[in-house]
Formats: sequence, structure tokens, C-alpha cells
Amino acid sequence: MPEQHANRRDRLRGALARSGHDAALVTRLVNVRYLTGYTGSNGAVLVTASDAVLATDGRYATQSAAQAPDVDVVIDRAVATALVAEAARRGARRVAFESHAVTVDLHDELTAVDRSVTLTRLGQEVERLRAVKDDSEVAAVAEACAIADRAFAELLPTLRPGRTERDVAAEVESWMRAHGADGPSFETIVASGPNSAVPHHRPTDRELAAGELLKLDFGALYRGYHSDMTRTVALGPLADWQRDLYDLVAAAQAAGRAAVAAGAVGDDVDRAARSVIEDAGEGDAFVHGLGHGVGLEIHEAPALAHGSPSVLERAMVLTVEPGVYFPGRGGVRIEDTLVVPPTGGEPTVLTGTTKELLVL
Repeated sequence: MPEQHANRRDRLRGALARSGHDAALVTRLVNVRYLTGYTGSNGAVLVTASDAVLATDGRYATQSAAQAPDVDVVIDRAVATALVAEAARRGARRVAFESHAVTVDLHDELTAVDRSVTLTRLGQEVERLRAVKDDSEVAAVAEACAIADRAFAELLPTLRPGRTERDVAAEVESWMRAHGADGPSFETIVASGPNSAVPHHRPTDRELAAGELLKLDFGALYRGYHSDMTRTVALGPLADWQRDLYDLVAAAQAAGRAAVAAGAVGDDVDRAARSVIEDAGEGDAFVHGLGHGVGLEIHEAPALAHGSPSVLERAMVLTVEPGVYFPGRGGVRIEDTLVVPPTGGEPTVLTGTTKELLVL
């Protein structure tokens, strides 16, 4: 992994050179992990034109040396201010910082460290780099998806009327851990009957009932990387409106998947799926964006949504998850995690669970 982290830092150096910066001060822990491999709860990294320095406190001296063996390490609890001092010592005068992560108070502290250092905005440059995954990242997300698939396969035979949403959520999370997950990617959504019409419903003690839709949105966390999948199943025979709703969302999801390609714009991919739902007269019932990037965070760049300017690139990992919701009655969402293909290819779907309507 040190070579991959070094390659990521080199990509950041290219951005720094283009913007005329001597160094970048990275303080968001998820970005520190991306650039160095370090996973402790206190840390920051200074990336200069020729090297990198990781700062953490004494609790993580051994861990940082093991996880980031190819960077210098400074032990100081005030990690950000220590790295500004280090930047000055190394002759860096124009240092970019993560303005979306640094508080006003911390900024005041940083500017007072050494007046020879000028702090300017880096913006979300590291997040933009993270949007395009390397092979190891794609493999980690793929395994997280496979874990979720296996857990869902274990869960399906147990889904029956009388179980509670809360109980089902706990079980699918238990199965994911049993199959190798470090934990869930996010708070599992289990939404039955009218609750399935709530896009981000939190599981309750409501009991599952026959003749209802059951929506499950969950993912596995594996070596820091997330997966995300939604499936909607039927608890016994459904009414015509429920089947029609499922078919509509399935058609929209297929259209969204087909639109995922290198060079495509987030707004256009969203439009491909949304227009299917709008043409059916249900546009107002699709109340969220089509999808989002997945990686070290469950929601990251790029965005597939109305008005999104995100341009898709090869090896981006993202979700396609249209949903239609009828308040008080029920809703359907179908979601896959995909990899953007090279130009001319088809996206790789990492979530392997069938999208056919399962009647349990």
C-alpha cells in the first residue's frame, strides 16, 4: 500500500504545482487516510513538492509508523499547527489548506504560527482525487458489496410477517459482520408497508405484514470502504399498483445504469432515469437525486442529481438508486453500486443480488 499512497500524493502534488502552491495541509481524517494509510483519530499531513510529513500524538506513535512507513512523522497533539511550523522550517511559503474542514478559530491559530507562511484555500482537491478509484479501492468496494450480497441471501429466508423492522436491521448487520464486514456502512434502513414511502426511514418496532412492500437499504464496511444497496421485496402477493410501482422503478433504474459512462454529466444521468418516472406521471414522487459516489465515505463525489455538473470518469464508483414514494401507502427504491467503465464499455455492477421482484 505505501506505493499506492505515494501515487496519490503525487497526484495531489500535480494539483499544487498547477495552482502555484508549495505544499498542502490536509486535516480531514478521511483524506489523511487516503494519502498516507494512517487511520488514527488525531492526525494531519503536510504534502510538499518532494516529501510528506504526518503529525499525530503519542497515542499513535507506533500505529503511524506501521501504517505510514514512507512518510516522516511528527509527534504533537496540535497536529495542524505543528505542520504549519514544519512547512515554514522546510521553506514552504504558500500552503493550501482544507478550508471546508478548518474552523475559524483553528485558522486563526494556524496563521499565527509563522508569518512567513501564507495560507490559501485548497478546496476539495483531495475529494476530487478520491472520486477516481485505483484498483485496490475498487477491489475493496467490490468485496464490501459481495459481503452485503451474502448477508442478504442469508436474511431472505427469514423475512416473514410478525418480525419487526428493528429486528431485521439487526440481523442483516449481524450477517454482514459474520461474512467479514468491519461493520455497517451506515444505519441500516428497513421500512415496511407505509414506512417504505419514507426515503430514509429509521427502523422501528413495527411488525412486517403480508401484502406489503419491504424496502431494505444497507451496506458493509470493509477495510475502510463502503458498499450501498437497496432492494424492495414483497411479503406475499401484492396489489396491481404495487407491482406497477416496482416495474416503473426497475425501468428507471435500468435507464440510469445504461447512462453511466465516462464523459457523462451527473445531471444527464439523473435525467435518463428521472424522465422514465416523469413520463409515467410520477415525477413529483421521486424526491431525491439518482446517486452518489461511494468509497472511504458512503456519500462522496461524484453526484448524480438534477443540475449536477459532475463529469464521470473511468473507475469512479457510484450508486444508481431511483425511488418512487407514495406517502401513507408505500414506496420502492432499487439501488446498485457500479464502476464507471472505460469509454465505450458497460458499467460493472458490484451489487450482485437480483433486481427481479422477490415475492416471499
